[in-house]
Amino acid sequence: MGIDKNRVKTQDELNEPAPIDEVEERVEAEMKRLEGAAKKDVAEGLQNEELTKDGKRLQAEGEREISKLKKKRS
Repeated sequence: MGIDKNRVKTQDELNEPAPIDEVEERVEAEMKRLEGAAKKDVAEGLQNEELTKDGKRLQAEGEREISKLKKKRS
């Protein structure tokens, strides 16, 4: 009982990205989410509405990217 090399399909042949290739995207999205959360928290402490909005926007953008990447993997 061996592996029939004629029946084996590679990720390249199936046009599937390897999970390791998606790590950078996931890390960038998570960092964006965390940076946004930190900005928002600091801005709220400083009572800076503009920075608070920017932090919320950045956090939401990171969360959307993470969600999109999760759906892409499914």
